[in-house]
Amino acid sequence: MAEINADAVWTAEGYDVDAVRSKYKQERDKRIRADGPNQYRLISRDGELAEYIKDPYTPRVEREPVSDVVETTVIGGGFAGLLLGARLRQAGIEKLRVVETGGDFGGTWYWNRYPGIACDVESYIYLPLLEEVGYMPTEKYAKGAEIFAYCQMFARHFDLYRDALLQTRVTDVRWDEEDALWTVSTDRGDSFRSKYVCMTFGTFLHPKLPGIPGIEDFTGKSFHTSRWDYDYTGGDSYGNLDKLRDKVVGVIGSGATAVQCVPMLAKDAEHVFVFQRTPAIVDVRENHPTDPEWAASLKPGWQRERVVNFSACIAGEDTEVDLVDDAWTRVFHNLRRTRPVTESQAAAMELADYTHMETIRARVGEIVEDPVTAEALRPYYRFLCKRPCFHDEYLQAFNRPNVTLVDTHGKGPERVTANGIVVDGTEYAIDTLVYATGFASIRQDLKSRLGYDVHGRSGQALSDKWKDGISTLYGAQTRNFPNFFIVSYFQTGIASNQAHPLGEMATHISTIIAEARARNATTVDVTEAAEDEWVQTVINSSTASADFLESCTPSYYNNEGQPNVNLFRRNGPYARGILPFSKLLEDWRATGEYVGLEFE
Repeated sequence: MAEINADAVWTAEGYDVDAVRSKYKQERDKRIRADGPNQYRLISRDGELAEYIKDPYTPRVEREPVSDVVETTVIGGGFAGLLLGARLRQAGIEKLRVVETGGDFGGTWYWNRYPGIACDVESYIYLPLLEEVGYMPTEKYAKGAEIFAYCQMFARHFDLYRDALLQTRVTDVRWDEEDALWTVSTDRGDSFRSKYVCMTFGTFLHPKLPGIPGIEDFTGKSFHTSRWDYDYTGGDSYGNLDKLRDKVVGVIGSGATAVQCVPMLAKDAEHVFVFQRTPAIVDVRENHPTDPEWAASLKPGWQRERVVNFSACIAGEDTEVDLVDDAWTRVFHNLRRTRPVTESQAAAMELADYTHMETIRARVGEIVEDPVTAEALRPYYRFLCKRPCFHDEYLQAFNRPNVTLVDTHGKGPERVTANGIVVDGTEYAIDTLVYATGFASIRQDLKSRLGYDVHGRSGQALSDKWKDGISTLYGAQTRNFPNFFIVSYFQTGIASNQAHPLGEMATHISTIIAEARARNATTVDVTEAAEDEWVQTVINSSTASADFLESCTPSYYNNEGQPNVNLFRRNGPYARGILPFSKLLEDWRATGEYVGLEFE
């Protein structure tokens, strides 16, 4: 069959491909900065901006240092740590310790309690192990307070509070070859030992601020959304921010967090200015309460079936039914049905992307009444350049007389003053400044991201081993770091429902630890050959395209417009997706041979 001319695919639909690409490039170029990811200010615990990361939720409780021995340590109490804890308990681990910086379990859901917060993936598939815990979310997209409460319920159910060290930050993890134990040190003076250590990375944990001058000069109240000050605003994550009724609020940021908190601020503040650099993709959410009859009709195994079905739809697989049936599955199923192999297939996928983005932009015009505001809120970039948002009140908020969009034309604010924010030479006076500016990139260097380093055999630092690229077997283990396990999004299967790969990794790691126990092994490590082979497999599977990443508007997806494609391919996910990855792990474990591991 003759190859179809790529431009003809667009022409047949009445679109000018060159004009589209030119518009996208023009919008991208407005936002490109020479400093790329360095444009942001990361907050250190002892720096001048330390107030922005203090815990406003749980008063510090003093305790004596711990110096005992446990069998397994899990660093991090978010979803990854909770799932690891559950599977390790089920594997028979009694001396299990979770070390968590926050004052409770929950991770993202402990720290992020801003008004309007909710999951953007269906809660029936996002909240892990619902059947085992015996819980049903109250609505399709559960609110943050419910998710945090579920994390606490989950931790109690699997007895994870026992031996846990909360409000505790790990400062060093070091292998003792002679005793075949890890020593874990913390900021509380703890120095305890552990046979196994499981390190989780977390995603939305380390707040960042924009690198604009004057942040320290502002004399009003300011805070990051992940450290929301309800003593100042009143109310809670469900709203009723009654102390803001005589306040003018400025919000810097227009991504996923702003999409959720701006409508809540708009209901109570005297006025809200939203300072936008790049408009978000905002599709319908269509939330609704859980139908009790539907919940009662579910058969055992329903959640696993639903999780797998969602990931299959997102991957563009042909499924008989779409169980979740939301904007995620409908859009991704169509976009990914065509895999770009030939030039015309790539053009068809680009066209499908553009067609969908036209519906997103049209929705803005249908909802937002002021045409200038509507145009500023239209996103001109490829759908897969940024994580999409889903909300039924964000765009509508800009029709309120007390909400003003301040479009910075891709540049961001010029500076913060004692009394407000300057954009294009105009100062906007505000009483309250909310930073909805996101979190440190998962591509940040290891030690800076974690706040500690891990030292394996011969004292080798993990940050040093990985300085030129990550090396693992299945994303879970790395050579010369025996009895050490990793849960992250590096070199593992990828999914829009982040709880899915976390669950797969927890099962995988707990199974290996159970196997080591069954063999009475002192250590389990990875062979060099197996690690090298997996790294190459990940690289070969990668679909990271320099042209695509460089064409995208800057975001953490493409390292703020400075993508290192070779590093993306190595440090990124196993690009065939979570379902093939899960099958690969299941088949590998099913043989009982654990090829690539050394049990000694």
